[in-house]
Amino acid sequence: MADGRHPVTFTPMRAAIARRMVQSKTQAPHFYVSRDIEMDAAMDALAALNEGRDKDARSSVSALLLKAVASTLQAFPAFNAVWNGETLERVDAVNLGIAIDLGEGGLIAPAIIGCEAKGVDQLATDLRDLATRARAGKLRAAEISEGTFTLTNLGMFGVTSFTAIITPPQVSTLATGATEARAVVRDGQVVIRRVMTATLSSDHRAVDGAGAARLLADLQERLTTAADWVSAGS
Repeated sequence: MADGRHPVTFTPMRAAIARRMVQSKTQAPHFYVSRDIEMDAAMDALAALNEGRDKDARSSVSALLLKAVASTLQAFPAFNAVWNGETLERVDAVNLGIAIDLGEGGLIAPAIIGCEAKGVDQLATDLRDLATRARAGKLRAAEISEGTFTLTNLGMFGVTSFTAIITPPQVSTLATGATEARAVVRDGQVVIRRVMTATLSSDHRAVDGAGAARLLADLQERLTTAADWVSAGS
């Protein structure tokens, strides 16, 4: 065009994402709850787990977060649910969607099935496999359709905090930013801690703010006691 504008034709994937996001924002009454979580214990436990491993064999922060979130959701089953029309269904299995960047192809959030029964190392292996197959267009039907909750971690891009749109028919999603050194006050003294901001987006038809606040508090407790559960084969 003469003024420099260029029409863009959406790929089928991008068009599907657009439809689902409009559906989510227009039909689900979103609300958001954030919490700053100290990550020193979690990062130290992850470093100990990865000690002596080659880079390609290391477990990631995302895998650690998946394990912590799966455990938390077992304690807060109202958030591990799907909204089907007028029916809300809680799901026993924790099938965690994980946002994967496909570049020009858009963003997809396929699920790792049965996260509640897997340790950090297994989740890291599953996550690498899932990302590879997602980019190759080889996802399984259950991975696309049976997610019960989604985690979007943009920490690797240096993002400190953000809010995510719920993936329908799920009722909640967690957005996590970078773990970074911040000044915090402890016993009247300013100290440096590694901190991550986590923001929970939820559907107010299914859950409420008090429950969301308790869920984030539980997640924080699990991450600050990570040495108790982050281990090979955990």
